Amino acid sequence: MVRFTGVTRETVEKVRAEVEASDGPPPGVRASGMKMLFDEDQGTSVFVAFFDSEQDMLDADRVFDAMDPGDTPGSRASVDRCEVAIEREA
Repeated sequence: MVRFTGVTRETVEKVRAEVEASDGPPPGVRASGMKMLFDEDQGTSVFVAFFDSEQDMLDADRVFDAMDPGDTPGSRASVDRCEVAIEREA
């Protein structure tokens, strides 16, 4: 989970277009899913990626760390490597 600051609607739309135009995650990222949340009033977003294993998460972490900051929605404020403790969907 990555929290970004300095995020604008324009950068969110840019990321959305890139995701929709791609065939999947970047090479080396074996994510089983992802979500990006955006708070326009605060200028922040939270990106959550889901992985089937801890190793997949660690491998993806190296790819994400190597990304050019211009390819992200904003400035990284924090990175958390979590496991799903509770999940419920309607």
